[in-house]
Amino acid sequence: MNKLVGSATLALADKIKDGMTLAVGGFGLCGIPEALIDAVRESGARDLTVISNNAGVDGFGLGKLLETRQIRKMISSYVGENKEFERQYLAGELELEFTPQGTLAEKLRAGGAGIPAFFTKTGFGTVIAEGKETRLINGDHYVLEHSLTADISLVKAWKADTSGNLIYRLTARNFNPECAAAAKFTVAEVEEVVDVGALDPNFIHTPGIYVQRLVLNAHPEKRIEKRTVSGTTV
Repeated sequence: MNKLVGSATLALADKIKDGMTLAVGGFGLCGIPEALIDAVRESGARDLTVISNNAGVDGFGLGKLLETRQIRKMISSYVGENKEFERQYLAGELELEFTPQGTLAEKLRAGGAGIPAFFTKTGFGTVIAEGKETRLINGDHYVLEHSLTADISLVKAWKADTSGNLIYRLTARNFNPECAAAAKFTVAEVEEVVDVGALDPNFIHTPGIYVQRLVLNAHPEKRIEKRTVSGTTV
């Protein structure tokens, strides 16, 4: 089955709705589905809950959806580098479920694996544990964390075959595999699409069974979040 569609807009047109929960891959600006985020913005869908490590930066990545006030709630682990994120949260205009980074990854992984909840030491004795069940196990305190699932996942991969088998490139893998498995419907944005059989099965990170649609974006911007230079002239 060929899962490639003509554009990011077409990939989401009949799926994205107000009030949905989206899981979006990426870490900072690394490995984010740039074209799919733009398509969400174009859709005008509002009151979205977005599960993602952070919310991009002002004017790029998920930061674009904050600018248009399409996000009602963020479930994330980092709020830095985005002044609009900070402003909306402090003004009470944006809900935030703050989650330790490793816990966020495990909540998504558990959701994709059909595990409803798990115990972790992380966050015990802090505001993270407020209102959550805790338990003493073998002399150590644990916090019960519930898994995360989404209506739609938007992920970014390097290469795919037409059946949706995905390969991620280096650190751009980050949260993408966990997001891909944790949703009812996953759309993958990729830089290259090949025929079925062209990928070595040993190097496939996300099997095509988790992916419903593919979008080709051969030349993403891949903006650098923080450019650091030495200041040396040649």
